[in-house]
Amino acid sequence: MKTHFIAIGGSAMHNLALALHNKGYQVTGSDDAIFEPSKSRLEKKGILPAELGWFPEKITADIDAIILGMHAKADNPELLKAQKLGLKIYSYPEFLYEQSKNKTRVVIGGSHGKTTITSMILHVMHYHNIEVDYMVGAQLEGFDTMVHLTEENDFMVLEGDEYLSSPIDRRPKFHLYQPNIALISGIAWDHINVFPTYENYVEQFEIFIAKITNGGILVYNEEDPEVKRVAEAATNPIRKLAYATPKYSVNDGVTLLETPEGDMPIEVFGAHNLNNLAGAKWICQNMGVDEADFYEAIASFKGASKRLEKIAEGKGKVAYKDFAHSPSKVAATTKAVKEQYPNRTLVACLELHTYSSLNAEFLKEYEGALEYADVAVVFYSPDAVKIKQLEEVTYEQIATAFNRKDLIIYTNPTEFKDYLFNLNLDNSALLLMSSGNYGGLNFDEVKGLIE
Repeated sequence: MKTHFIAIGGSAMHNLALALHNKGYQVTGSDDAIFEPSKSRLEKKGILPAELGWFPEKITADIDAIILGMHAKADNPELLKAQKLGLKIYSYPEFLYEQSKNKTRVVIGGSHGKTTITSMILHVMHYHNIEVDYMVGAQLEGFDTMVHLTEENDFMVLEGDEYLSSPIDRRPKFHLYQPNIALISGIAWDHINVFPTYENYVEQFEIFIAKITNGGILVYNEEDPEVKRVAEAATNPIRKLAYATPKYSVNDGVTLLETPEGDMPIEVFGAHNLNNLAGAKWICQNMGVDEADFYEAIASFKGASKRLEKIAEGKGKVAYKDFAHSPSKVAATTKAVKEQYPNRTLVACLELHTYSSLNAEFLKEYEGALEYADVAVVFYSPDAVKIKQLEEVTYEQIATAFNRKDLIIYTNPTEFKDYLFNLNLDNSALLLMSSGNYGGLNFDEVKGLIE
């Protein structure tokens, strides 16, 4: 099968391109910017575009499928040529559905926790040598790619993102997968540039539940009031399985999970991650892994990349980085680190980097999000605000929104770095939360502060 990717360089897109190449498909692609690690990985397989840019001449009548990435615009010259030729054009999620329509589809949805839960499921399957197809939003230890596709595997495990499918398909990605088994971990308003009201955002999850195949299964977090309400209100013919945070304790910086066989030390920590683990257990059990085998495997799960990832540890010092940026994720992550290290000073640094977090109206959602931090720091780049073409966010608006008198705010990357590198981190836990890099912070240099 001959496939062409418009915007092949993206994190998700290049992983799908690699998966199709590995499956034996003929893969070509274009993009106007390709960064590492996408560049090296595509080059290694011989599918890196020879030059950057868009080339309508690449679009020929013998192409079986065009896969359109979110980075491309609706007036992309290659897309216009494909439309003119009447070629079959797929969004990323549409194509994944095509690849999995004859399999049992397991879709993990939720405003937060979906990458971690998907990663936990894949870790358990990998541990027990159970082959499954998958798509996950982070690089996992022991896995070459974030997408894996075969003809023979029975299951396809998909991380179900609620963001839009493509520039010409404005449906949320997880509406296209039609799960046989689905999970919702939490609902907390996000992506306000696409879903302007909370009600509109919640509606996307109601539609997701309605898309579960008849006789399918919905696993849901009953501790989230909105998830519980939406799940229990659903009337389609599906089986519903609720989960909640299991009992656990923390002893000398080690989290012990209560199991039928006794207390078991685990690598991940924090109530939100234990809650994620409970959801993953239900899913694995419905995929044929019994409870004892699940516990055996999950004990060695260290977490997904950038999800409460330990970057350095020294005597009386530790540093973590986390992808957390929405208010609920920031609150859960800071609470988890404080609970794990109750006798240390928690220095929590949050970068406001997304459309939602840089929106003056949305900022008030962050009130209390850093309450568990002993030292709370917020960084944002006025340049990022300009690039996203948003109204300028002021120092005063941030201070008011977080409603914390001792909040430290930086807008200059150099000044933030100077502050960080002059901190006394003895008997402390440093937490860096961002989907960006604080205007160019080198995380390897941060290790030097700790080790």
